[in-house]
Amino acid sequence: MLGWLRKRLCADLAIDLGTTSTRIGMPGEGIRLDEPSVVAIVRSGQRVAGRGTAVGKLAAQMLGRTPEGIQAVRPLRHGVIHDFELCEIMLRYFLSKALGNTRGFRPRVLISVPGGISAVERRAVFNSAERAGAGRIWLIDDSRAAGIGAGLPVSEPLASMVCDIGGGTTDVAVLSLADVVATQSIRTAGDVMDDAIVRWMRRRYSLRIGELTAEHVKTSIGSAAPLEHELTQEISGLDTASGIPRKSLVTSEEVREALSEPLMEIVEAIRRTIERCQPELIADLADTGLVLTGGGAMLRGIDRFLSQHLGIPVRIAESPRTAVTRGAMICLDHLDRWRSGLDDGLRVA
Repeated sequence: MLGWLRKRLCADLAIDLGTTSTRIGMPGEGIRLDEPSVVAIVRSGQRVAGRGTAVGKLAAQMLGRTPEGIQAVRPLRHGVIHDFELCEIMLRYFLSKALGNTRGFRPRVLISVPGGISAVERRAVFNSAERAGAGRIWLIDDSRAAGIGAGLPVSEPLASMVCDIGGGTTDVAVLSLADVVATQSIRTAGDVMDDAIVRWMRRRYSLRIGELTAEHVKTSIGSAAPLEHELTQEISGLDTASGIPRKSLVTSEEVREALSEPLMEIVEAIRRTIERCQPELIADLADTGLVLTGGGAMLRGIDRFLSQHLGIPVRIAESPRTAVTRGAMICLDHLDRWRSGLDDGLRVA
């Protein structure tokens, strides 16, 4: 009875606060919000454009297309809050939108963060969430939430390995007995892959393209391993020599070459994580393998690529983009079971 009353008066929200996208889920109801982590501001006065509504999807449409007086900004970089004020504005807007007509006390929130961020950076998340309207706040590492959300047997005395490839960070962890045995977080992920395509296009074709175009190329024809039928796409950009717009035809083999360096950095991060495990757990991984989550897991052939370089089975989780949010919702739904593994801010300096 008391639990039912508390849920009526105080909502529980699971927040995947990502560099490129923010997702908010409510236990028992699923994901209530999935929008880009972008805010558009008017430079004069530093106020949010669109009468305070240019947040999320609307602001993302402005990226690379704003006039001089407006700027579309991502408040987070590499999983870390870069602009505290804009992050607070964005979170307040998202919380209000996710809660809808729900009325009551401030919501309890569980926010997923990269495992490698510092105590100061964790404190910034607590402060921004509190100022945005959250009540009780906990943090959970992306990799732990991803493992739970992917349905791995993380509570058993068996090694479960997950690699969450997001927009700003890649988080790798080996889990056993409901705890993290070894973990690694690197700032090589989706954004770095997009930058690699931008640089490669400029070097190979003398064509300047934007990050949004690079991301579109990555999702349209990009791959980590050879495809049965290679793809092509026509790309528009600015000729760096003549200064006029032109088009070039790019193949999936060329995009794969551009992505080779960031992909190998992810391989090395996974290898370092495995090396930190005890021999018994490493033996488990030969059978259980690696599970991929995050938007980066949707890159064509990345499971085959990683399996070839690591020598262990690799599979992609169901609905990889939402695995972290699902895991955080499960933790909130069974808080008594998972509370000990959450950061409540008391241990943050």
